[in-house]
Amino acid sequence: MNILGIIPARYASTRFPGKPLVDINGKSMIQHVYEQALKAKSLTKVIVATDDWRIFDAVTAFGGNVAMTDTAHRSGTDRCNEVLKKSDLSFDAVINIQGDEPFIDPNQIDQLAKLIQENGVQIASLAKKITSSDELFNPNVVKIIFNTDQEAIYFSRHAIPYLRDIEQDEWINNFSFHKHLGIYAYRSDILKQITQLSVSTLEKAESLEQLRWLENGFKIKIGITTIENIAIDTPNDLQKLINNCAK
Repeated sequence: MNILGIIPARYASTRFPGKPLVDINGKSMIQHVYEQALKAKSLTKVIVATDDWRIFDAVTAFGGNVAMTDTAHRSGTDRCNEVLKKSDLSFDAVINIQGDEPFIDPNQIDQLAKLIQENGVQIASLAKKITSSDELFNPNVVKIIFNTDQEAIYFSRHAIPYLRDIEQDEWINNFSFHKHLGIYAYRSDILKQITQLSVSTLEKAESLEQLRWLENGFKIKIGITTIENIAIDTPNDLQKLINNCAK
């Protein structure tokens, strides 16, 4: 299967403008992500999808593949679809790789690639067990529940499921909660379909685009990982990462 790895990278971030170009040990964040993606054995090609010439020029400078995309896109999924449509090559699937995880493990990309090649899988993503109450009740950590076929039932910023008759500070000890990792694999035909959908009511409520897909009957296969990636959402996150690297 030919699989295209795409790294969406926007310059205009509300919490951290210019985030893809910040320096981490002598390389930009986007270069770190790109080089990690290249280590994945499953990807036919890797390309950065951006809407800013500063990022475009930076990727070109380190020899990476990069494409300019529309500034009006609401999500990385839409940006991935534009790159796929413009590609001169044919790809069976696309993996949407987060541009703010500079040390993403290539094994997770390969795990997703394996999932999307399973018969009948439309979309695939990853989840990791939650190990602390801080994570469980943090609205910035997206929680997920899935069925016995490892298909997503629902995603929420709230802790799900609700544990009746158990004090909240004991929830973490009484159920295996999971958080969602924002990396996706899509079959190419499915990617085209989901980007044509209108914004849904659940998506508006939780501000989570994957709920639009579930509301419209698409299935999301979930793989479980034990690998913890570090996402950089704010300047403070970056400083913590730099401090850890220095140890």
